[in-house]
Amino acid sequence: MTSTPRTSRTPRIQEAVEARDALAAALSLAGVQLPAMDVRTPWADDRETDRPGLVHLGVCSAPVALLLADAIRRGAAR
Repeated sequence: MTSTPRTSRTPRIQEAVEARDALAAALSLAGVQLPAMDVRTPWADDRETDRPGLVHLGVCSAPVALLLADAIRRGAAR
């Protein structure tokens, strides 16, 4: 499940949300699902900023990490 930050959707936050969604879709195509992906901000308020939002990938089990490594390896081999 994914979540969005509580701050307003500045362009940098929107960029991070779109990146998170693109990564989740690509991982899904590769058969990998991370248990928790969300967007975090490195600041405490919702002011406009140049700083990017952060795509938090959370933690995953060893089998999921191996699936992710395999998907990356296959993609890099192309």
